[in-house]
Amino acid sequence: MDPILELQGVIVARLRSFAAVTALVGQKSYDQPPLDQNGKVPATTFPYISIGPSNYVTEDADCIDGGEVMIQIDAWSVEPGQPQMRRMADAIRKAFRGYEFSLTENALVTFDHWRTDYIVDGTLKHASVRFTAIVEQP
Repeated sequence: MDPILELQGVIVARLRSFAAVTALVGQKSYDQPPLDQNGKVPATTFPYISIGPSNYVTEDADCIDGGEVMIQIDAWSVEPGQPQMRRMADAIRKAFRGYEFSLTENALVTFDHWRTDYIVDGTLKHASVRFTAIVEQP
């Protein structure tokens, strides 16, 4: 199985079960948020968390297939000011601090917070929380 796909499933499940996250967004952590007939996220969906861009760089060595993953988790808010967006980003980071991932096909060696960017575009607030991981494949 693609290591990013497997990791993505575990990430969404963790976000949907971590109390600090669910207190802010309920179960609204998505691979892809629901869209209306115009292809836009409905206003009633906010605030929510979604999986953003990711990449995989192969780093095979000494009979070990694996690589480095960068995966972005996005927090979205339209609430006035930045507090909600920043609380969501903090809860995302805390959800994975010391978390023991359970993958069924791949082995996760490390999973670390790399950086968080905060973007305000009019009424839309967006926190981009990025993690790096080292994964071994069978």
